[in-house]
Amino acid sequence: MGADRVFAYGAAAGLLGDLLLGDPRRGHPVAVFGRAAGAVERVLWRDDRGRGALHTAVCVGSAVGLAALADRSVRRSRAASVALTAAATWAVVGGTSLAREARAIGGALAAGDIDVARERLPHLCGRDPQALDADGIARAVVESVAENTSDAVVGALMWGAAAGVPGLVGFRAVNTLDAMVGHKSPRYRRYGWASARLDDVAGWPGARLTAVLATVAGGDPRGALRAWRADARKHPSPNAGPVEASFAGALGVRLGGTLSYGGRVEHRPVLNEDGRSVEIGDVERAVRLSRRVGWLALGVCATGRLLGRRLHASRLRGGR
Repeated sequence: MGADRVFAYGAAAGLLGDLLLGDPRRGHPVAVFGRAAGAVERVLWRDDRGRGALHTAVCVGSAVGLAALADRSVRRSRAASVALTAAATWAVVGGTSLAREARAIGGALAAGDIDVARERLPHLCGRDPQALDADGIARAVVESVAENTSDAVVGALMWGAAAGVPGLVGFRAVNTLDAMVGHKSPRYRRYGWASARLDDVAGWPGARLTAVLATVAGGDPRGALRAWRADARKHPSPNAGPVEASFAGALGVRLGGTLSYGGRVEHRPVLNEDGRSVEIGDVERAVRLSRRVGWLALGVCATGRLLGRRLHASRLRGGR
């Protein structure tokens, strides 16, 4: 069994494990990494970009190094390699937790319990829930489902296809570190700069693949492509823009507009202006689209790894 099949079988098993089991309930590797990164921050923090870059290098480099050592230790056993890839995939993807939180909020909204929906929204995104009505909460959930489909599923699979277990772990480490220190608060405006920029770079390919797959898997491919081409660049995030715009077009809704984070108000451009306002039922539609995109991404990444290895082997034979 070649390395391409190891990834395909392991990633498929990991995604299935996430679907059936969700995230590990205790000792989640991402939580362990977060605590370790927090300890490093307490030692290194200064209001300085250089210290922040060192923090990023130490945390991400350590995670990738440990993953590479684990990968090398099981390389002689294909079964162990598949098992390690499956475990790493299960640990780093978060599709089931994303769907569960989104559906919980959507269910509360459908039941008319906006207080419960506001209470649960911070589990999914950083919006100020008290500033949102039911439709505003539904819009925030749809936007978060779209963005996290790229961050929590597709991006990890792409880096896993490119670099195996170290790629899976490294991408999740970068994404987690950005969530911890990459935002533009006074404490992290300079210290978190390196983490935020690295996350932009690491997330670029996954965001584009997510946008492509949302266009293909959604209910309105032409609308998704039109919204992506017209509105993605308007978004302040280079990676959230394509993803949210394509989801908006695929679902036929408008996203963006006025947002509130931690008391700071942002006026973002509207994505897919021809769409209708988000409704409560669109939360479930977004979750289903996210699921389809995730499984399609597995197929694309596994196929891409297989074709890449065959092309490499062909070039080696041609050079002899």
